[in-house]
Amino acid sequence: MILLAKLIASYLIGSIVGSLLLGKLNGVDIRNQGSGNAGATNALRTQGKAFALGTALIDFGKGVFAAAVIAPIGWSAGGGLSLIETQLACGLAAALGHCYPLFHGFRGGKGAGTLFGMLAWLFPWVALAMLGLWLLVLTTTGYVGLGTVIAGIAFPIALYLMQGWPGAILMGLAVGAALLLIFTHRSNLARLRAGTEHRFERARVLARVVGKKA
Repeated sequence: MILLAKLIASYLIGSIVGSLLLGKLNGVDIRNQGSGNAGATNALRTQGKAFALGTALIDFGKGVFAAAVIAPIGWSAGGGLSLIETQLACGLAAALGHCYPLFHGFRGGKGAGTLFGMLAWLFPWVALAMLGLWLLVLTTTGYVGLGTVIAGIAFPIALYLMQGWPGAILMGLAVGAALLLIFTHRSNLARLRAGTEHRFERARVLARVVGKKA
């Protein structure tokens, strides 16, 4: 029951979506603009850098809060999940809240920022490796969604390579986080196949450098 309460609390924290909270203060709903997504990328496209930064910080902070504050409450050794398993489960619950927020008609973002906040708190070196991979994909292709999906798929792999076998439960939660990102970015993947996905040309720094050298 304690674990269930933590998961519910994490989901509710996740349901406070950064772009929608800031949007209420500014009289806008970015779900009606741009790509229609409530994440930081669409916030940047439609509202500018300051709004997008605020969105990213709130969404990142939810993942940290779920893992660092909610998960340890009342935890004791020998009582079900380990602490790290509980933290990852709460972070995943917060990401689900972000994607399907109770307070915003179950229409939220795609969960990447919240998951990254949780990972940065729990596995900073793994998170850094994923960030590096995301930047590599972004600076070569210009596709934010593709970079996020590839980084998400890399999470359980990087966790194993950098931390060793974490146990079936923790690995299952890591795979679940990767699958959530694949699912929430399914429209991006469909547009990639169709050749209609939005590309950030200015972000293709590495591609331009390599192209000049070639």
